Amino acid sequence: SVAGVLVCLLEYPRSKRKKGSTMERCGQKYVTAVVKVFGPLTRNYYIRAVLHAALAVPAGFLLSTILGTVCLGIASGIYLLAAVRGEEWRPIEHKPRERPHVGDTIKQPPSNPPPRPPADARKKQPAEVGG
Repeated sequence: SVAGVLVCLLEYPRSKRKKGSTMERCGQKYVTAVVKVFGPLTRNYYIRAVLHAALAVPAGFLLSTILGTVCLGIASGIYLLAAVRGEEWRPIEHKPRERPHVGDTIKQPPSNPPPRPPADARKKQPAEVGG
């Protein structure tokens, strides 16, 4: 049961993606603070792969825990593959959002009144009037 708590503690916080945005799980910031305390022991995926493999060995001797053994073995393989590719766990850190100024966001006000035709129809209208 201690091993299960350890695995849950490591697996719950999501890592920050290199590109794009990452949605944080509910309450993740508290668990992230705990994981960050251990530094390279929790960030390095080689260490995670070895840890998952080591936890899978004792569980493999009982028939009732064989499914957990398989899951830990697969997780170990995935972490090893990610580590070979150069990935590591990075915490999601929040940046203070800057509010855009209203004058900067509106470049050109609309010229037509609200039910506006689609953009392609608007481009054809001046040509039809002129021809």
